[in-house]
Amino acid sequence: METLGHIPVILDHEEIKTRLHMERRGNWSQVQSLINSAQTLIEAKAAYRVCYIEERLADTIRIDGVYLKSKVLRKNLDHVERVFPFVLTIGGALEEEARACNDILQQYYLDSIGNEGLAMVRSYLEEHLRSRYALTTLSSMSPGSLEDWAIENQGPLFSILGDVPGAIGVNLEKSHVMTPFKSISGIYFPTEIPFYSCQLCKRGNCPSRKAEYSEHLAREYGIMQ
Repeated sequence: METLGHIPVILDHEEIKTRLHMERRGNWSQVQSLINSAQTLIEAKAAYRVCYIEERLADTIRIDGVYLKSKVLRKNLDHVERVFPFVLTIGGALEEEARACNDILQQYYLDSIGNEGLAMVRSYLEEHLRSRYALTTLSSMSPGSLEDWAIENQGPLFSILGDVPGAIGVNLEKSHVMTPFKSISGIYFPTEIPFYSCQLCKRGNCPSRKAEYSEHLAREYGIMQ
């Protein structure tokens, strides 16, 4: 397992201002103060492995002796040999700061700031993988992002990676939720055309949506209900 520690995260004030729609309302000076505080609390780390597909079944793949069942993942890896299971986090200090805050609005701001930090860590890991392994387009899937690949697959994913808690301090609870909560897990894989799980998700009003739902793709992946 490869680890990346002390990942640089410089929070973009203007980006956060736009995400929070602070141009039209709110106390921006208060949010700026929270951003500055959050900056000191983020401890970004990532862990990943270079793995190879060992077996392909109808709706299942085997990586490092571990079976992962998902029609969508199986189809995405149809012509892929090398994949990169990963976990990344911004640590738990910012979450603790938010929980200790009695102001609900400030909690919301800190949560949004944490999400921005998490996105930056993800971008850093993607660029690291592209540069180190001579990749162009990368896509990813995360357990729980689709009904087809349920959150229960966190366990098999962590078993592929190894000692994630010891490497970057991310634990997997019995509920299959990671702690710290500001963590992301999944599998990166090279693609010619970018894939987003959002394309197969009907959930509306999702602030994290990166692409529109596609009924055509849902049929193609065999998950159309």
